[in-house]
Amino acid sequence: MRKLVTAFIALVVLSAATMAMAAPIVMDGSTTVLPFGQAAVEQFMKENAGVKFSVSGTGTGNGFKSLADGSAQIANASRFIKDSEIKSCMDKNVYPVPFAVALDCIVPIVHKDNPVKGLSHAQLKDIYSGKVTNWKEVGGADAPIVVVGRDTSSGTYGTWQEMIMDKGEKTRVTPKAQVASSSGAMLSSVSKNKNAIGYEGMGYVNKTVKGLQVDGVSATAATARSGKYPLSRYLYMFTNGWPKGEVLDFIMYMQSDAGQKIVNGTGFVSLRELKK
Repeated sequence: MRKLVTAFIALVVLSAATMAMAAPIVMDGSTTVLPFGQAAVEQFMKENAGVKFSVSGTGTGNGFKSLADGSAQIANASRFIKDSEIKSCMDKNVYPVPFAVALDCIVPIVHKDNPVKGLSHAQLKDIYSGKVTNWKEVGGADAPIVVVGRDTSSGTYGTWQEMIMDKGEKTRVTPKAQVASSSGAMLSSVSKNKNAIGYEGMGYVNKTVKGLQVDGVSATAATARSGKYPLSRYLYMFTNGWPKGEVLDFIMYMQSDAGQKIVNGTGFVSLRELKK
């Protein structure tokens, strides 16, 4: 009997040690998704003792690479996965499954003292291609336009290319454009330069910069859900195949009312209108 008790105690200790050493769920990818993804993870861990996450924002493209090589279980994305990324995943027996977790508007941003209130799709394209180079050409002051864009690993960059630069036409961004490596860097660059223009997910836009209308439409939750705002988009979390266990539990939490309230609380747009 004593041996049986000893064996049982040893099994309990071993099980506890195994749980303590269990690897965290790794989430990587979009810096746009990061604010509400991080907040949701923190709340989920509070409600689920023993579940651990490791969260980072290295850009949508890098998130898909992490999913493909198995170093991440969840890839956050501010655009849909490319065919080439699907192939890279499938070549490694990884089968990416998308889950929409929020809506967003990409907002053109300028210095808060810039008098321009809005721009059209055509004007944005002309500015970013280098065709329009002075603010006076679009109703602003007589000053050169400083174009700021995102790096190519950014999902927001990819969506901007698709929606504004008309990817099918292969319109290139001016080589004079500055490149911001993150959402924070974008805000910093634009807020410190009176002549700058950039773009950012609506959850990041704050009082340090000024958000512009696009084609006369403001970025709001209502215009994002209706699709009236020209630069509205879905935000995603991708998993390898249909998720199981704690990963599935978290994805379901993310799409629940509790998770969607966190989305709204960070300035982004819940998938559906929630009861207050």
